[in-house]
Amino acid sequence: MKLLDRLTSEVLVADGAMGTLLYSYGIDYCYEELNVTRPDAVANIHRDYVKAGADVIQTNTYGAGLFKLGRYGLEGQMEEINRAAMRLAKGAAPEGRYVLGTIGGVRGIQSNGPALEEIVESTVRQAAVLLEGDPDGLLLETYYDLEELAAVVRRLRKLTELPIVAQVSLQEPENLQDGTALNDAFRLLESEGADVVGVNCRLGPFHTIRAFEQAELPERAFLSAAPNASLPALREGRFVYSSGADYFGRSAVRLRNEGVRLIGGCCGTTPDHIREAKKQLEGLAPVTAKHVAPRIPQEIREADPLSREPIHEQAQKRRTVIVELDTPRHLETDAYFHAAQTLYEAGIDAVTLADNSLASPRISNLAMGSLLKHRHGVHPLIHITCRDRNLIGLQSHLMGLDALGIADILAITGDPAKVGDFPGASNVYDVSSMELIRLIKGLNEGLSFSGKSLRKKTNFSVAAAFNPNVKVLSKAVRRLEKKIEAGADYFITQPVYTKEKIIEIHEETKHLGIPIFIGIMPLTHIRNAEFLHNEVPGIQLSGEVLERMRACGEDRAAGAAEGVQIANELIDTAAKLFNGIYLITPFLRYEMTLDLFRHIRQIDRRKESESYADITN
Repeated sequence: MKLLDRLTSEVLVADGAMGTLLYSYGIDYCYEELNVTRPDAVANIHRDYVKAGADVIQTNTYGAGLFKLGRYGLEGQMEEINRAAMRLAKGAAPEGRYVLGTIGGVRGIQSNGPALEEIVESTVRQAAVLLEGDPDGLLLETYYDLEELAAVVRRLRKLTELPIVAQVSLQEPENLQDGTALNDAFRLLESEGADVVGVNCRLGPFHTIRAFEQAELPERAFLSAAPNASLPALREGRFVYSSGADYFGRSAVRLRNEGVRLIGGCCGTTPDHIREAKKQLEGLAPVTAKHVAPRIPQEIREADPLSREPIHEQAQKRRTVIVELDTPRHLETDAYFHAAQTLYEAGIDAVTLADNSLASPRISNLAMGSLLKHRHGVHPLIHITCRDRNLIGLQSHLMGLDALGIADILAITGDPAKVGDFPGASNVYDVSSMELIRLIKGLNEGLSFSGKSLRKKTNFSVAAAFNPNVKVLSKAVRRLEKKIEAGADYFITQPVYTKEKIIEIHEETKHLGIPIFIGIMPLTHIRNAEFLHNEVPGIQLSGEVLERMRACGEDRAAGAAEGVQIANELIDTAAKLFNGIYLITPFLRYEMTLDLFRHIRQIDRRKESESYADITN
């Protein structure tokens, strides 16, 4: 009898984790390669699950696609590894048991990896190899990205008439990470051609059951579930799962009561868990009718009103000047607050605070930004890097900013740790700056990074970084276009040191329709100029600028004066083409920045006078 025919009248039990058992054997490498190098270990696990009563076993090919094998340099063995896996599973499955060819999702919360079209083509290639081995169906598991899973199901449905099991992974029981309700995801997957739709991994039995309490019975497809054994704990550097087999078996019965017909296990589950599930499900018929109370959407409050106009909206209408003033590397803060307040009282629109620039630790910009805002009345613009915080830390940081009423932020990737004071520190980079922008815009809709309701919207105005100091500016502009698609409201550039580059930026970006703040940083000395030119990523000085600074020799006062003069000449060009000017203060020498700001004010007053004269004449 075929798999779908059995599911029409029975609750079937699938196998549990493969990686968990291999890990327990002391194997911690590419598990899929073991199909070729250690086939006995893989086959023994299959047989153990069959002995435990599993009606369905899956091939050891979750990570046997081109992209995942590529992490180990094994992409050239993709066909060999998948063929071997199918032989091992088929060899372990007696008559009346079913083998599913397994394919794992590629995208996690990040989406900056391979393009969707590439992922689908890679999946088709893997599926084609698995189908050569005559499986009883295909299992698509651990898909966090619904768009990816729907596209894969759609394509594979054209490739085979065999059953397709499509399983999403949830960050929260209520919905997927993009906020889609589980019911809606199941309907989409069923409409694309999935025969079984379900949930696997990430959640333990308790939360998986909670997820299915809100799941209606599909019109045509069946429901499946493969929860983890429990939530993992870290002990002596190893992840362990603590739930007992009896608890897992009782949970399997509760899943059946929610209409699930194919029940297996994921991370942490063993043949003991599957044996107990099989025992406790024995004799239970499938649920054929189920009442699900209508889901009451949780109210999401509107964002708190802003105390002032967002930076990007202001720059759309008039001259806007922001000043970067890096927080101290030490705990003496009086000079910093004096500099910030002096600049703000002079009329700048915001003080921007870098996030441990050049990967060197400084006083938290969140703390200093809050003090600037609440003690000194200075408007802060906070930089957020992807380098120092994982997703948990990033969301917590952003929620803290919202609670403090700080709404203007710059999302950047961040310099790698090896360039800073602690070269042994690790880089996090859970997401790219583009993904971070997208996630922040989700917060503006009241959704956490996991898709869960935050009960209130944020109102962040999000800037993105722009490095125009490249040979082919059009390529950098295409990246800006992608950042706009992700939700960027405006751009802040790296320091620019030629008038020609400023003009080129204007010509290449005038179609974008959002503000661009041109970065201007005065040079202080020839050594400062050479360091920036030769050692700081994203900064490039012209030969003319270097020569002018060299002409000042070791005279520091002359060097600083020449640096201000060069910056003023650049401002003359930038002010004609852009409303946004970004002044970067070197070494807390705010007097230099103040000179530049006064020059901007003179330009604007002169322009106003000329406009008034034109009107009166």
